[in-house]
Amino acid sequence: MREAAQQILGKGMHLHRPAAQPTMRDINPPPPNAAPSTPEQEAAHARAQAPNPATHPAEFAQDMLNRMGIKLDLQANLDRAIDLGSLHHAPASEPLPEGAQFIRGSYSNHAGMRNYKLYIPSSYHGQAMPLLVMLHGCTQNPDDFAAGTQMNQVAEEMGCFVVYPEQPANANHSKCWNWFNAIDQQRGQGEPSIIAGIAQQIIETYPVNERQVYVAGLSAGGAMAVIVGTLYPELFAAVGVHSGLPFASAQDLPSALTAMKRGVNKAAKAGNGSQPIIVFHGDSDTTVNPRNGEQVMAQRLHHHRGARPSVQSGAVPNGYSYTQTTHTTADGTPLGEHWVVHGAGHAWSGGSSSGSYTDAKGPDASREMLRFFRTVS
Repeated sequence: MREAAQQILGKGMHLHRPAAQPTMRDINPPPPNAAPSTPEQEAAHARAQAPNPATHPAEFAQDMLNRMGIKLDLQANLDRAIDLGSLHHAPASEPLPEGAQFIRGSYSNHAGMRNYKLYIPSSYHGQAMPLLVMLHGCTQNPDDFAAGTQMNQVAEEMGCFVVYPEQPANANHSKCWNWFNAIDQQRGQGEPSIIAGIAQQIIETYPVNERQVYVAGLSAGGAMAVIVGTLYPELFAAVGVHSGLPFASAQDLPSALTAMKRGVNKAAKAGNGSQPIIVFHGDSDTTVNPRNGEQVMAQRLHHHRGARPSVQSGAVPNGYSYTQTTHTTADGTPLGEHWVVHGAGHAWSGGSSSGSYTDAKGPDASREMLRFFRTVS
């Protein structure tokens, strides 16, 4: 709704007015509070009473709507949209390192079209690099997710491409990836095919190291990362999940809400998805039950019954404590890591307040994910 108002105020609307006519002036102007008596005075009075677009943009927009005969309470609708969280303000863009780029792109196939943003680190000079696909959570966008996770900064240090597909409001009102739809849990269909297609497009455009392509996400994006990794194991070498859910944990919106609140009664087998996985979840998450993190790990380890767990604890200075469980094969090959952040809610651990849904008091999930990915490929 704010965007609609801005269009009315700015370039989105061009009012064509007739050429200005000479103004007739009364040599004996009426008293200040006198009612206008001539057409010219009435027009001048109306202009004087109209809200100033520079100082009262909302009132000016409402006045314009009223003059056009559009019956819409702009402020009421704007307040409602804000309350619903459907309006999101992108954070101020942080300056990029010299030589780095954060560019826009798009991809389309039979399932639809999605825009994305691609981070190219300053160290890129034509050499092969890993690629990480980052899937944002509900109400977020690529700029917000990049700012909050600080993944571009970590990728700058480690030399990695990062692509952020964008879920638009016309695909889901809250910009959530539709992880709970049956069509979006199938290879070659729906959103998984688009996300995989974006990764493939980057691979075809840049010299990506195809053995080092990863997918990660937060919340709905975390659930979709599990789905995409499961459906395209030949494309993605490892998966990162933050506050997400197991593969095929819901078939519709009611079952999705149940899974988020309680976990899944019986998680489906994760198909061919046997790649290494790293999972972060706050044990005080009231949006997605922490049981889901346990089930994501159990689902993936189903393919590796001989996995050996190793548990260690730690704490962030002036922050949360955490428990890290590492699963390996008998020969020490890493299969997965499960980080439980004690006291953390539904937020990206170790993130920056410049983005939404972050909590700086936890261990740095972005850095740990990229570290884990490098160890498994």
